[in-house]
Amino acid sequence: MSETRTAEDMVAEADTGARQAGPFANTLIFTLCIAWSLFQLYIASKLPGVLAQATGIGIFANIVAQARFVHLAFAIALATLAFPIFGHRNRIPVYDWVLMIAGVSACLYLVIFRFEIADRPGLWSTSDIVMSAIGMAVLMIAVFRSLGLPLVIIASAFLALAFFGGYSQWIGSITNYGGSSFSKAMGHYWMQTEGVFGVALGVSTSMIFLFVLFGALLEKAGGGNWFIKVAISLLGTLRGGPAKAAVLSSMMTGMISGSSIANTVTTGTFTIPLMKRIGFSSEKAGAVEVASSTNGQLTPPVMGAAAFLMVEYVNIPYIEVIKHAFLPAVISYIALLYIVHLESLKLRLEGLTKPGRRIGIMMILILFLTGFLAMAAITFFVVAFRAMLEPVMPGNTVYAGLVLLLIAYLALVYMASKFPDLVVDDPNAKTVSAPRLTPTFLGGAYFALPIFVLVWNLMVRTEYLDRLSPALSAFWATITMIIVALTHRPLKAMFRGESEFVNQAKAGFVDFVAGLESGARNMIGIGVATGAAGIIVGTISLTGAHQIIGQVIETVSGGNLIILLVLVAVLSLILGMGLPTTANYIVVSSLMAPVIVSVGAQSGLIVPLIAVHLFVFYFGILADDTPPVGLAAYAAAAISRGDPIMTGVQGFAYDIRTALLPFMFIFNTDLLLIDVGPLKAVFVFVISLIAMLTFAAVTQGYFIAKIRKWEGLVMILVVFMLFRPDFFLDQWEDRYTDFTGPAAITAIENVPVGTDVRLVVSAPDFDTGIVGTTTIVVTPDAEASGMDRLGAVGLSVMEDGDMLLLDEPFPGTPFFEILGNEYDFYGDAPAQIVMAQVENDRMPKEVFFIPALLLLLMIVGLQSRRMTQAPF
Repeated sequence: MSETRTAEDMVAEADTGARQAGPFANTLIFTLCIAWSLFQLYIASKLPGVLAQATGIGIFANIVAQARFVHLAFAIALATLAFPIFGHRNRIPVYDWVLMIAGVSACLYLVIFRFEIADRPGLWSTSDIVMSAIGMAVLMIAVFRSLGLPLVIIASAFLALAFFGGYSQWIGSITNYGGSSFSKAMGHYWMQTEGVFGVALGVSTSMIFLFVLFGALLEKAGGGNWFIKVAISLLGTLRGGPAKAAVLSSMMTGMISGSSIANTVTTGTFTIPLMKRIGFSSEKAGAVEVASSTNGQLTPPVMGAAAFLMVEYVNIPYIEVIKHAFLPAVISYIALLYIVHLESLKLRLEGLTKPGRRIGIMMILILFLTGFLAMAAITFFVVAFRAMLEPVMPGNTVYAGLVLLLIAYLALVYMASKFPDLVVDDPNAKTVSAPRLTPTFLGGAYFALPIFVLVWNLMVRTEYLDRLSPALSAFWATITMIIVALTHRPLKAMFRGESEFVNQAKAGFVDFVAGLESGARNMIGIGVATGAAGIIVGTISLTGAHQIIGQVIETVSGGNLIILLVLVAVLSLILGMGLPTTANYIVVSSLMAPVIVSVGAQSGLIVPLIAVHLFVFYFGILADDTPPVGLAAYAAAAISRGDPIMTGVQGFAYDIRTALLPFMFIFNTDLLLIDVGPLKAVFVFVISLIAMLTFAAVTQGYFIAKIRKWEGLVMILVVFMLFRPDFFLDQWEDRYTDFTGPAAITAIENVPVGTDVRLVVSAPDFDTGIVGTTTIVVTPDAEASGMDRLGAVGLSVMEDGDMLLLDEPFPGTPFFEILGNEYDFYGDAPAQIVMAQVENDRMPKEVFFIPALLLLLMIVGLQSRRMTQAPF
């Protein structure tokens, strides 16, 4: 199919490298890919330490500490060889060989001469500066090759700020930055871990690669096809079934995929023609796939690699990132399923035919619930089994767990051998029907085991078990996936009594090698992007650039948080049009997250840092289908033969519901399950889902029947009441009681332990001298006087009549970063606590859900009279 080849070409050009330069070059690229994947598996394992201890050779262990230098060397080499720069797709010019050798040498220079470099920290030699300049130049060229011009332009702008910012009186007055010499800047960016080899590249080295490799192995072994077939067998016969299957399969593959473009092609090759066959237009079929595939990066556990970066930037455990991101992702996908359903209703579409018994919507819900309960029961059984064995074999119950895993794998493969192998169907065949669920699910259920291992290691913790780090979790899941890829074919042949055991073993090995190659190719763009993003982060640490951006944005927004959030959303969309999700997240979160938190505090709204980072991340993802650049839309259009711009416009229209969520969880952190218990979490999920489905219906102009204008306005009001009930409660009753002067100290003394007290602090800005206010939250953890409670969190207060004068917090105390770096405590205007605010005992905000739901029921009743077809 020519359209499929075109889409695959786009994936090669955007993600994996499109150069085909003959046997030698192809073999070299292939070899480097395999070597890179094996190297990443090696450093993630315990082998370096074991070999170092056994041989006494320190390099085996030291290479782990130097891994990010080798990681970038592989990325630069493959970017230079696999991505042509001037259209030389059929050969590798001499200058590319020179660039590759130069770039690899600049990276490995840091490994070979690491001891000499450590002996002269900050005193860079001529060779240090030369190699740094070469490395920076080759990295920028590699970024241009694999990701295009936008990230190069942005990184270059920050480099220009580092070199020439000292000449600007305006910049100097804001940041106190006096400029940087060439040697100082190059050393900062390349010779230490403040720039290129900073946090982002470190996360790419230790975690992102393993998750991408895991996804590639799963895809090559047949897991991706199994996801698609299970989705089609479950949802294919429903109204608009192939479109719903596209959403479900894209979610499952997107959970572990680092690329929305590759996800679009992987699932879209099959689902887009099916959607067109049942009546979707080319643009709508492509748009459904685009919206499904881009939203896959919202879904834990991988989230387009951003989850691991959030761990470092927000400084919270990985499991907390997953918890906060889970509910919005699930709500977003269910809403997309609902949008597809509404489109099918408007077009009066049907689903695919299916042999055997047709599965209804209620049965599907029962199956999902049963599957969830089954996984919970299996987890409970394994935990109980290992806890029972712990007294007998303390610290070694993991081996019993491995035996259970092996038994389960062999049983599932044996079960799968009783059914025909899952083959990739031709979506353009004359007759297409949904496969039966039982043989489809059981025919590949063993592919779920590596995912179970991944989730188990990431999330399960008991008295005897502890969670593994994301890196180790990905490593053991990848090892499990490798075993599955190598053995599932020959095992099925053996269980069937076939004579093809050797051939099937060879086929399994081919899948394994293809997964190693695909994983490395998928990482080329991410590897160089995280390196280039390090330039931006390094410039911020060198110059204080975030203060410049922050002041500009604050000035434009006028200090209004809503306007600021809109500006940040637009900035994320614009940057995301030309940047991969990971790089976009790094850039915008580094620049804008502190500004949002600061402006929110000035407005009296305490915005959790994780909410800000998720806000930026969501809008960066939406850029993948935003015209005119959204590459996922172009890939989908190549398959659907539709107009790419209109596909992107329609995809963005489907994603408006996703754009609503970030604004909602900034103001209602219940959506992120912050300080929310299990029962309330279920309640929040149900209410938020009703709100999101209502909003989705408004965007489609169709609910039970076509929505009239006044009905749409009422439904928007319902959505707002469900998402922001506290807004209406605040109009009804004051949220806080304000205390000033000595009364504030008394109020702080009287609040129960664990109760939040908001302090409004007034002080002159450190740079401008303009007096401003900000809000901080103090939570007393012991009974004491008001002064002692403030002193326990590093706030030294002195009463001066009716004023509460505040001294500068000491470094290392909780509020030093918020207050000490932003405000001048020694200026003419004193720093003081203007007021303390204690939350009032009010009726529950959830009371406002009652009128909202009654209004929604009224709309349901009115529209039911106009209903012309069954809702399902």
